[in-house]
Amino acid sequence: MKKKLIEGEHFYYNEQGYMVLTAKYHLDNGNCCGNGCLNCPYDHINVPEPKRTELRNRMEHEKKSAY
Repeated sequence: MKKKLIEGEHFYYNEQGYMVLTAKYHLDNGNCCGNGCLNCPYDHINVPEPKRTELRNRMEHEKKSAY
C-alpha cells in the first residue's frame, strides 16, 4: 500500500509550480532513486555519471555562494 504524501512534510511546490520531494520523503523511502533530486540526502549515489558529478559540483558551488 502506498503512503499518502503530505504537503510541507513530504513535498512542496517550487516557484515554477513543480512538486519537489523533501529529504524526509527520501529518507522514508530508504534509498536514492537515481533521478538527481534536489533534496537527496544520499549524495546522489545512484545517479549515473556524468550527471552525478554535475549535481555535486553545482551543489558545492551553491553552498559557497551562500556565504
